[in-house]
Amino acid sequence: MGASRISTARRPSGRARPTPGARPPGDNPVRRLYARARRAWDRPLTAYYLILGGSLLITTLGLVMVYSASQITALKYALPASYFFRKQFLAAVLGTILLIVAMRMPVKLHRAMAYPILVGSVFLMVLVQVPGIGHAVNGNQNWISLGGPFQLQPSEFGKLALVLWGADLLARKQDKRLLTQWKHMLVPLVPVAFMLLGLIMLGGDMGTAIILTAILFGLLWLAGAPTRLFGGVLAVAGVIGFILIRTSPNRMARLACMGASDPGPGDQCWQALHGIYALASGGLFGSGLGASVEKWGQLPEPHTDFIFAITGEELGLAGTLSVLALFAALGYAGIRVAGRTEDPFVRYAAGGVTTWITAQAVVNIGAVLGLLPIAGVPLPLFSYGGSALLPTMFAIGLLIAFAREEPGARAALALRSSASGRKRAAVRWNTMRRRVKARPSGER
Repeated sequence: MGASRISTARRPSGRARPTPGARPPGDNPVRRLYARARRAWDRPLTAYYLILGGSLLITTLGLVMVYSASQITALKYALPASYFFRKQFLAAVLGTILLIVAMRMPVKLHRAMAYPILVGSVFLMVLVQVPGIGHAVNGNQNWISLGGPFQLQPSEFGKLALVLWGADLLARKQDKRLLTQWKHMLVPLVPVAFMLLGLIMLGGDMGTAIILTAILFGLLWLAGAPTRLFGGVLAVAGVIGFILIRTSPNRMARLACMGASDPGPGDQCWQALHGIYALASGGLFGSGLGASVEKWGQLPEPHTDFIFAITGEELGLAGTLSVLALFAALGYAGIRVAGRTEDPFVRYAAGGVTTWITAQAVVNIGAVLGLLPIAGVPLPLFSYGGSALLPTMFAIGLLIAFAREEPGARAALALRSSASGRKRAAVRWNTMRRRVKARPSGER
């Protein structure tokens, strides 16, 4: 009986206790990691930090690669080795100021700037075609000399002008419920965009025209253009592009160099082929920063259009994948900002900026990989060129401002600001108490 009572008393009365250190049933590390990552992506400030951190990382890595890729080119022209780096660093400082200004500006002021930026860009693009003012680089008449070594490419500011003006135009028409009519969706957006494209093509810059066309299609897509209307505009643009390519031997040669495995007649595919050589020789982790071979005169434009190839040669597959990941994060954050806002202008502007940066990155990297024709466009925030860097950093400031204006992000930033203020007040109070206790007993 005693033994029976003892055994009964030791019998557990409920569910069996889990073995110490054992995982509960259904606890999968992969699921936990996925759930944690999903919670992180859904936080209110995720887009804000991705845009700010991603853009600064791309710009910083770009400065490093510009310095590494441009030294031999600078010495070739009897210039100091850091010549191009110093100019790019100055542009990055000015661009950072523009980014901060755009980040702090209210949305109403962004909309008010749309027409002045458009008019100023058109005026500068007209000046480019005036003899004695415009300046040709590599056969393209798209530059204005500012004196000394500084030049300005107005077509880069035309991208920003189309984004802001197009977003403001579509937002006002949406408020008046006019976007359901095809004529209001196309006019005057498409004619003004074609005017900008015409001014750019007068200088022969097909690459910038492609990016401007991508921005136009991005705005039409965000505005909800019907498939027939969207397809019609796309067909017209395709026919115009085909004619421009077919009537230019230089553009036909670039098209023929897609996937080239030899330099071709007259070495017309030399740049495309040596870009592949640079990527192929980099391996997994590259030859080391500054140890590129192709930049020693073999690869043309190593610090501008083909800086991604030098990155692959010196930093390897790890470096190029890091750059791609940063651009992917930037694109995701821009799409998230455009998709979560209720303000039509913010949605169109954020979508336009995201289309601009991602399309330009795809065109540049696709050309380096031999998957697309060489269009002569820089890698955003990464390649050398102050005229491209300044409007792009201002556009990044727009995205940051829009990300801060999300309802959840605004509440999180306000909460963080109040918590920081309470912490500072507590620190001051504790400091005052310590000072009072440290006074002599006879002192009042």
